[in-house]
Amino acid sequence: MTTAADLHTLTGAYAAHALADSEHREFERHLAQCPACALEVQEFRAALARLGTAEAMAVPPALKARVMAGIGSVRQLGPGGAADSLDRAGADGRSRFARSWPKFALAASVAVAVGLGGVAVTEHRAAQRATAQSADLQQRTAAFSSLLTAPDARTTTATAGTGVGTVVWSQSRGQAAFLASDLPALPQGKTYQLWFDDHGTMRPAGLLASSAGSLVLDGAIDGAAGVGVTVEPSGGSTSPSGAPVMLMPFA
Repeated sequence: MTTAADLHTLTGAYAAHALADSEHREFERHLAQCPACALEVQEFRAALARLGTAEAMAVPPALKARVMAGIGSVRQLGPGGAADSLDRAGADGRSRFARSWPKFALAASVAVAVGLGGVAVTEHRAAQRATAQSADLQQRTAAFSSLLTAPDARTTTATAGTGVGTVVWSQSRGQAAFLASDLPALPQGKTYQLWFDDHGTMRPAGLLASSAGSLVLDGAIDGAAGVGVTVEPSGGSTSPSGAPVMLMPFA
């Protein structure tokens, strides 16, 4: 039978459903009479729930090696601990600490696991973003280069302040692309939006979030007379909200 002192050390195992049936029943009887253990069980369950929502990722080898080296340097208590050599007056307080030590260790392990998982998730997501950005850049570069090689490819250029915008288009392919350099920086919440000028009616053709870059315009030329650029709220607009900062005719 588990002693009353030992029962106080089982809160973590109970929260993790790691007790044998007999210990589980015995601990539940103890739990009904021990508010301190009941509170610890709630805290461990909350920690385990948070850990369960973390993404499982591989820990970087170098970081794992440092953690394992640190674990190896921690002095562990021997059987019975130092409490056996202490006087009776201080034994209760120190034995309570000894009983609590596994709980602190488990909590620290959870914190380290979450921390390492967070680092790994951050690194993984950064790598994913970099890969996606690289693929997007390659795709846009290939599309732009392909348009430039069209037999009837033509260009037109306009300026906005110190910035320059160039449109490349091909009537045979029905496509147009825009290349920007040093356009005026926009305030937060604003973006450049491209439009096909359908002889006075502006048709959305894509967004350019930065002051430099390129994009193949969305949609076909379909008889458009040129391309316009306006400043719009992030996410773009269905129709221009202000006068164009650039107009580049297909001529």
